[in-house]
Amino acid sequence: MAHPKLSKLELQIMETLWKRGACSIREIQESFPESKRPAYTTVQTTVYRLLEGKKAVKIVRRISNANIFDAAISRDDAACRLIDDVLALLGGRTKPVMAHLIESRRLTLEDLKEAEQAIRKLAKPKSAGKEGPQ
Repeated sequence: MAHPKLSKLELQIMETLWKRGACSIREIQESFPESKRPAYTTVQTTVYRLLEGKKAVKIVRRISNANIFDAAISRDDAACRLIDDVLALLGGRTKPVMAHLIESRRLTLEDLKEAEQAIRKLAKPKSAGKEGPQ
């Protein structure tokens, strides 16, 4: 599945759905801090854009005349797209990202161990029983 590119508002809406689960548009709108709360119609338009165009949300049920929406993509799917965008901005170079994580003390020894395990797993040769074309 392609990872959709999400705007800041779309990410905030998705965050509500990931945290709370299925919600109505009113519940999504009311999840914003009152001082920064977008208009109901803004949230409604954005949710329907996420539903129809980006396929990031789905309708899970209907109560009276209100649709109830839930996330159709995971937080990991959205994160992958953001990471891909950052790497594209950096010309595909990962070193600046790693340097920033280290300097900001966000990269732990445990993170490095997990990354090393993942790299080793990816580097393992394909099953030895399979032979290539002859």
